[in-house]
Amino acid sequence: MPSQSVVASSQLLRLARDLRTALDQAFAPTGLTSQQAGLLIHVYTGVTSPKAAGELLGTDSAGMTRMVDRLAAKGLLERIADTGDRRAIALRLTPAGRKLVRTLPGIFEHVAARLMVGLDPDHLLSELGRMVANLADPGD
Repeated sequence: MPSQSVVASSQLLRLARDLRTALDQAFAPTGLTSQQAGLLIHVYTGVTSPKAAGELLGTDSAGMTRMVDRLAAKGLLERIADTGDRRAIALRLTPAGRKLVRTLPGIFEHVAARLMVGLDPDHLLSELGRMVANLADPGD
């Protein structure tokens, strides 16, 4: 019989997969994945560094490059020279990206509302924050 921690870990993995699926289905009409939508929102709110955005999205540099390439090909995002560092680039929304990004938070909120039915959001956020902190602490 698996321990509670094994069952909990399994449930969290399933939840992560099911949440990603629900979000991607909700974003499908926009032509975006949930991760692409998240990137557009981060850029809209001022995160212009691909490295910083990648860290927020849990994506490595190769994944960020592919995502930025796809969003640039869709005409939603562009790379610009970062004036602070000639070797670096910054991300900027195009006019089409700025128009689309305003619709994206509502899609996240709709899926989150489905997820949170019957739950206390404050308690859940506290517990999730604690789990993240526990894994960040290397001490045993």
